[in-house]
Amino acid sequence: MNRKKKIKQIHTKRLKQAKAKLAPKNNKPRYISKADRAKLEETSETSSEV
Repeated sequence: MNRKKKIKQIHTKRLKQAKAKLAPKNNKPRYISKADRAKLEETSETSSEV
């Protein structure tokens, strides 16, 4: 690999990392497993009945 290509490759890699760090995080909700959802639903039902 020639010198110019290597320098350009390193530069673009660092630039990409810097942009990723500054970019906003996803607003996607955190994954909740099916079992956890069932537990949450069960507790909400019990609290609403009381």
